[in-house]
Amino acid sequence: MELYERLRCERPELFRNVPGGIEILTDPDAVSAAGGVMYADPYLMLLRDPVRFPDGRTGTYIRSVPANTEPGCVVLPLLDGEVVLIEHYRHATRSWQWEVPRGFGTRGLGPEANAAKELTEEIGAGVLELTSLGAVHPDTGIMGDRVLLFAARIDGIGRLATGDGIRSVRTVPPSEAEAMVGDGRVTDAFTIAALMRARLAGLMG
Repeated sequence: MELYERLRCERPELFRNVPGGIEILTDPDAVSAAGGVMYADPYLMLLRDPVRFPDGRTGTYIRSVPANTEPGCVVLPLLDGEVVLIEHYRHATRSWQWEVPRGFGTRGLGPEANAAKELTEEIGAGVLELTSLGAVHPDTGIMGDRVLLFAARIDGIGRLATGDGIRSVRTVPPSEAEAMVGDGRVTDAFTIAALMRARLAGLMG
């Protein structure tokens, strides 16, 4: 309960109530019964909030929120007019995924620096030009994350982060990247969102 109350004081934006929405209750007994912070590590926190629903019912609602205020980022790399995709093993799905580089926000770094860091760490690439593609909320039903999307023209492909589960990289024309979404070879939601935003921004040829 102490951690929950500290979080409420330090990051009030996570607890704002909007008229007509699901109200987070502040009564100490309700917070104690709900559980407050159920889990925390350097990347995320799992909260169980005491709430009042729009129809007047009270209960609890579970959500995850990022552990720091720097948003995560997703970067669509573009090399000589083609899309760069990495083959990344994902523990949560227990499968290999074709996707674009992404990562948690690093405290103290701005969005552009975070984007450049992810490209360097995952595919050994330097940024020639970086374009913001806006933000997405990955899963509004349970996640409080706001993730920033970028497209980046890069100077090449270097060393892959094989220790993090990346085993290969490929470059494909924009039309092929979109075909991979259409036929299910790409199912990662961040990658699909980045490709769509890049298309709408006129960056996909």
